Amino acid sequence: MKLAVEINSNETVVTLPDGQGKITISSMIKAETDAVNLYLKDGKLTGIQDQPKANQADGVIHIEPAQKQEANYLAKSFSEFAVEQGLFKKDYLENIKIPSDQRATIEKFRDLTLTVLNGLGFGSRFIPKKKFKGKPIHRFTSQISQIPFYIEHDGAKATVYWQKRNEMLIKAGAVMKPKPTLNKDGSLGFSAKFALKLRSDHEGDFKDFVTTKDIVLKSVNEVGLFLYFAGTNSWLVLRDADGKSINEWTVVEE
Repeated sequence: MKLAVEINSNETVVTLPDGQGKITISSMIKAETDAVNLYLKDGKLTGIQDQPKANQADGVIHIEPAQKQEANYLAKSFSEFAVEQGLFKKDYLENIKIPSDQRATIEKFRDLTLTVLNGLGFGSRFIPKKKFKGKPIHRFTSQISQIPFYIEHDGAKATVYWQKRNEMLIKAGAVMKPKPTLNKDGSLGFSAKFALKLRSDHEGDFKDFVTTKDIVLKSVNEVGLFLYFAGTNSWLVLRDADGKSINEWTVVEE
């Protein structure tokens, strides 16, 4: 990968290839609009955008995608990633929803910026190297099968059990998001189409978008699709009575 790099006394500016945007690493603590602002303190990530401890930072990384409207979605992706890796205990940008048809593109750009930061020696300051090994692995146990996980997200509300390795049980009485978010051109994204197919497979199991029977699906991702058309990392949405996510319960530490 070829990069254009400009180094000044207070900041380093990296221009990404193919006009995809730029990354600025700075000791001047200020927020940039239309950008993701990653705040550092003593070499560790302490805040994304203005949460949770941006005012305590001693450095900041601004990531400006070429498509300005993607900045909030990119910030959301970084926030989810930080939670998955144990850097944050919660997703501080939980109110931002990544459209299902844009998630793959957003995460690809996020991974590109992480690769660049790692290559420049900045990535290890706030992202452990193990992050680049791929998606996290979750392990099913008999203990986890006894724990009720609760969903309150984007209008959906449910109680869910991971009852067997390939079985997620949604208890009757779950409230479903009625309609998917459409693409900019008014069409349905791939995730929305798959979610509607799941719903059609269980059309006799809900009425007025409230489930009337227990429903068994194959995965956490299918639960998110069925209840609220996905658009976020469902491993962070399902939480026990104390607020601990199913990701925290089951993720395998490498």
